Amino acid sequence: MATMSQREAAIVSVFERNTYSIANVVDVALQGRAAASPEVDVPEGNGTGFIWDDQGHVVTNYHVLLSSLKGLGPDPAGRGGSGASPPLVAKVTLTNPGNDVEQTFDAVLVGADRTRDLVVLQLVGAPASVLRPVQLGSSGSLRVGQQCLAIGNPFGFGHTLTSGVISALNRDIRSPLGTTIPGGIQTDASINPGNSGGPLLDSSGRVIGVNTAIFTPTGSSSGVAFAIPVDMVKRVVPQLIQNGKVVRPSLDAQIASDSVAQRLKVGRGALIQAVSSGGAADKAGLLPTRRGLSGIITGDVIQAVNGRPVNSGGDLLVALDGLAAGDTAKVKVIRSTDQGLQELELSIVLGEEK
Repeated sequence: MATMSQREAAIVSVFERNTYSIANVVDVALQGRAAASPEVDVPEGNGTGFIWDDQGHVVTNYHVLLSSLKGLGPDPAGRGGSGASPPLVAKVTLTNPGNDVEQTFDAVLVGADRTRDLVVLQLVGAPASVLRPVQLGSSGSLRVGQQCLAIGNPFGFGHTLTSGVISALNRDIRSPLGTTIPGGIQTDASINPGNSGGPLLDSSGRVIGVNTAIFTPTGSSSGVAFAIPVDMVKRVVPQLIQNGKVVRPSLDAQIASDSVAQRLKVGRGALIQAVSSGGAADKAGLLPTRRGLSGIITGDVIQAVNGRPVNSGGDLLVALDGLAAGDTAKVKVIRSTDQGLQELELSIVLGEEK
């Protein structure tokens, strides 16, 4: 056996401990096309997932199962009261820890969150002996430069380990679904098609994120990849298991894009572009951007939520992510008045995201 350094031995241990928790996930709508070879790109509908708990729940990305999910309507998990059985959406392959033999199971949909590109599946008929849940870490204390590891099924091949570092934090991720996921982790660990839905691990083997996107014109690794932070995942997944969906809080207001805010010479903060009549922001007295006799009057600019600084629209999403509909939030705003800029603190009873 080749001699390994202490660091190498630690990485090997992380892979060997986690490999039984990692799943190959195939969209049943594309199952016939989900075979890869060295000559072809991985087809859509082939990704990675990981065992969440000893009840047989598996977490993966929404976009991995898009073909099956897009035909299921706004309540894909079927919790709308119809009484229908959960839909079969995936085939999930695990490695049996007892004999290292791969086993494939049907997986039905438990819950789906398109906004955060997350799905929870339930394995059908999987014995307890094959269920090795991952160990969850924390993304809140990560530091740029930390080592990280990714395990997945790139290009449809089996479990593959890549390593890198945390390159940046609090990135706004543009998911493959077109949604924006705030607070993302950027890494240079090699992430390729088929890695989607797999875990990003710290050097101790704890999950710190869910790999979801790469930044590249070619579709393969370019050293810039993104993961959904595990602290967000830990908030979303229990709701999906319990309710089949996530009910998010809302200000009932439209936030101006960064480019619009820059054109209006708004610096730090989240600019209110419009408010819904009778909604949470309207009831609290937040003012939208509007046209006056002398030109455009900028709306209120949110500076903080419950004491958490808000420097951009993305920061606002992060600040609201830990709250629930019906919660009362203290919102600090800067308001343009005839006498100049005025700082106010308003109490807002958050609405429910439509």
